Amino acid sequence: MMKVDKEKCIGCGLCAKDCFVNDIQIVDKKAEINNVTCIKCGHCIAICPKNAVSTDEYNMDDVKEYDKETFNIEPENLLNFIKFRRTIRNFKDKKVEDEKLLKIIEAGRFTQTGSNSQNVSYIVVKDKIEELRGLVLESLKNLGEYILNSKDEQNKQYKRYAQMWLQMYNSHKENPDGEDNLFFKAPALIVVVSDSPVNAALASSNMELMTDALGLGTFFSGFFVRASNDDNKIREFLGLQEGKQIVTCMVIGYPNVTYKRTVPRKDAVISWK
Repeated sequence: MMKVDKEKCIGCGLCAKDCFVNDIQIVDKKAEINNVTCIKCGHCIAICPKNAVSTDEYNMDDVKEYDKETFNIEPENLLNFIKFRRTIRNFKDKKVEDEKLLKIIEAGRFTQTGSNSQNVSYIVVKDKIEELRGLVLESLKNLGEYILNSKDEQNKQYKRYAQMWLQMYNSHKENPDGEDNLFFKAPALIVVVSDSPVNAALASSNMELMTDALGLGTFFSGFFVRASNDDNKIREFLGLQEGKQIVTCMVIGYPNVTYKRTVPRKDAVISWK
């Protein structure tokens, strides 16, 4: 429930004006939150000049007072940071600290979600990453065989991947400690799960920025996602609930490569109306 400390409230009305669902009204020069249409977005907490609004549903220790020095990022620095990021598939033989993994998840936790549903969850895989690799490669092998034997014209475009998956599986069977073209010997995975692909994808984008800021590297494993959502063994291994979907899999480790500059991109396609 959202609550107003009437001793602190000065009845300025800023919270009521900023409430998208119109759940706040000013009565006798004090704010009153009805908690009927409220979606717990926290705008009233953030905007109150007297810190008079709180909630007993979330941890209020999460709330930080705005400070220009520590909250602001120069636009050009941010843009350069985004431009400089690289997908990493070459990792050092070095473990990733749990504290850093938790900070990456924290960046996801505070990413916006539709209707403030906060319906994104995270699965961290470290100790059992090799066991999971075997399950994923087996799933990809089965999918690859299906594609190669299929007469469906649409599957032809995936033939290249199907052959690659069979090769990856056979190599792993011959030498489990050899080349790893699935996780590239990274020490950790964060699997981002939701019933909303949009919410999970938004969270993943912010998580990637935090990963880079921590001096780590990542790539999003599309192979893992393709194999996992249709494979009950993998879903059971991860403890996925019914209706939950794996949206991204972040393969994370310390980069074993150093880049010197950004790279070019296609011009943006923009329509001005």
